[in-house]
Amino acid sequence: MRLVLTGPLIRRRLALCMAVFFLLFALLSCRLFYLQVVSGEALQRRAQSQWTSESAIQPTRGMILDRNGAVLAQSATAYTASVSPRQVSDPDRFAALLSPVLDMEAAVIRQRASDTSKGGVTLKRQLPREMAQQLKRMRAEHAAAGSHALDGLYLEEESKRYYPMGAFASQLIGLTTIDGVGQAGLEQSLDRYLSGKAGRVLSEIDGKGRALGYGESEYIPAVNGGSVTLTIDASIQSFAEQAAREALRVNSARAVRVLAMDPATGEILAMVNKPDFDLNDPPRSDVNALTERLRNRTLTDAYEPGSTFKILTAASALDAGLVSVNEGFYCSGSVTVEGGRIRCWGKPHGAETFAQALQNSCNPVFVEMGLRLGTERLYDYLEAFGIGRRTGVDIPGEAEGIMISRSTVKRVDIARIGFGQSVAVTPIQLLTAVCAAINGGRLLTPYVIKEIDDASGNPIQKGEPREVGRPISEATSATMRGLLEDVVRLGGGKNAYIPGYHVGGKTGTAQVYVEGVVSRDTHIGSFVGFAPADDPRIAVILIVDEADVPVDFGSVTAAPYAREILERALVYMGVAPDADEPPAEQVTVPDVTGLGVDEARAALDAAGLDSVLDGAGSRVIGQLPASGASMNAGALVMLYVDASPADGDAQVSVPDVAGMPVMEANRLLRSYGLELQVEGSGLAVEQSPGAGEKVNPTTRITVRFEPP
Repeated sequence: MRLVLTGPLIRRRLALCMAVFFLLFALLSCRLFYLQVVSGEALQRRAQSQWTSESAIQPTRGMILDRNGAVLAQSATAYTASVSPRQVSDPDRFAALLSPVLDMEAAVIRQRASDTSKGGVTLKRQLPREMAQQLKRMRAEHAAAGSHALDGLYLEEESKRYYPMGAFASQLIGLTTIDGVGQAGLEQSLDRYLSGKAGRVLSEIDGKGRALGYGESEYIPAVNGGSVTLTIDASIQSFAEQAAREALRVNSARAVRVLAMDPATGEILAMVNKPDFDLNDPPRSDVNALTERLRNRTLTDAYEPGSTFKILTAASALDAGLVSVNEGFYCSGSVTVEGGRIRCWGKPHGAETFAQALQNSCNPVFVEMGLRLGTERLYDYLEAFGIGRRTGVDIPGEAEGIMISRSTVKRVDIARIGFGQSVAVTPIQLLTAVCAAINGGRLLTPYVIKEIDDASGNPIQKGEPREVGRPISEATSATMRGLLEDVVRLGGGKNAYIPGYHVGGKTGTAQVYVEGVVSRDTHIGSFVGFAPADDPRIAVILIVDEADVPVDFGSVTAAPYAREILERALVYMGVAPDADEPPAEQVTVPDVTGLGVDEARAALDAAGLDSVLDGAGSRVIGQLPASGASMNAGALVMLYVDASPADGDAQVSVPDVAGMPVMEANRLLRSYGLELQVEGSGLAVEQSPGAGEKVNPTTRITVRFEPP
């Protein structure tokens, strides 16, 4: 039987075929639309990544220089070792050859060299030149021998940040990440000027990642970073670094801070925070340690300044006409304010002029100055000096300091602020204010960035002196310079005196709070000084935090090291000594090693020298300076003592603490290795055992104190 296709059947079948073809065409069109429009860009990028290779050209990070062009930070060449897995014929052999050279586990190298899904994988970065040269030799030797064991190994140049001075202004300069991005300090805050802009090279490659000889390439050059010139003087910075290291070691201190400035311009000449670290080898494995060492404590940490703050109180009172240089005062050892007794730091000074009160660092007189000024006038002056606000220095992280608000401050607070308590300042804040007190009365914004240039040497930014106020008159400033010179020449700052030079300054011993309570035994010793006194070229503040020595006054822990900085800086700056300045009386240190403590003290006293003891015992086992050294008359010699069975009678003579407040009596007894048992409060009136009695070290001396 034969099937006959009628017209309607043919039409239905034809319609069905057309529908199928139309559906297929629609599906194909949708797929083409998806590939060309929806996924077009992604597929184009994917294809391009398969036949092209893009290599970044890292810019050279700009240098950081001192004011004279000495390099403080620069970029050196390092290398990155990478592998193209598609070119590696034997990953095991490849890993075995490279593992000992790169100091990497072979399994890690094998895994990266086997990942053929990637065109290139980094093996190790920041390789030194010597290691890179060794890898190049190995690759060349294998290629010459017809071996393909190291095919796929590539070496690319990159930058590594290098700091020629090592542990030098570490917190100020800061550091970068391994990728050369600013991480801390000026490296971070000036990153936009130093970093530059990366370039790139695009080239066509085959399926195994090899460049095509006939392929096209595109080269976009990198733009190198600019350079930054600081106001820091590398020589003065090195003087400050050395002095800070010595102060930290000799005083067994928790920390030392140093800041040097040009009083006439506000330029920062040196900035030191100890302990620190070598910028070339930061402790990256210990985040907490790195964070702590990176803190720039000359800017961030406020502290009660103690007697160095008396400079500002004196300048304010003189400028306001509330006191004259020769006005007479009487120090009885303490003063009562609102029912609270405020004591002087030592024995009563008795009758003294205002100038002598500054030399003696007499607390009661400066309590009087604070009260004479009163809340409004004192706060007006302190705010004019910049206390309680940021200086505006061009370094990140500056703190404001702490001042009690005018609305809540009490009369007893004003009394304490007068001699440097109940107020907290940062070192840069205090030094900036002191510079205003001695430079003619001009408050300047401190700065550390002298100039920023682009890669071609064109200036982008320049730092210049900027006056922001005049807290005192020029005449008052001149008076302060003379008064502070007398403090160094005649008063408590003698350990900062430099023969032939006019040096001014003030020592300070500040309180430390331990768990919210003022510590009797722990203090912050400091010294603020400047020279030449008649025309200051440099001002220095040196702070020793929590020295672990028997006597931790600023005159002992800080002044000698500030003197060292000033003396070396003056010679370096070409400041000639004053021929008319009478030299200090020089005495030769006698040899007292091996003598009993009393005998050694007597010998030093006869030579015109003072002494302090380190240790407990009856016999001197060492001294600093050594015998034969020349020192200014009245300077301190450190005696290291120890009790030894060879002494026979390992006893010490009890010192006389009559008339001393608790703190001073405790310090004196501790310097002999003795302990203090306190009875009452005020000044010492009776002690047991009595002065001059022989006792064993560590004996407890009971002292009765009564109000004067």
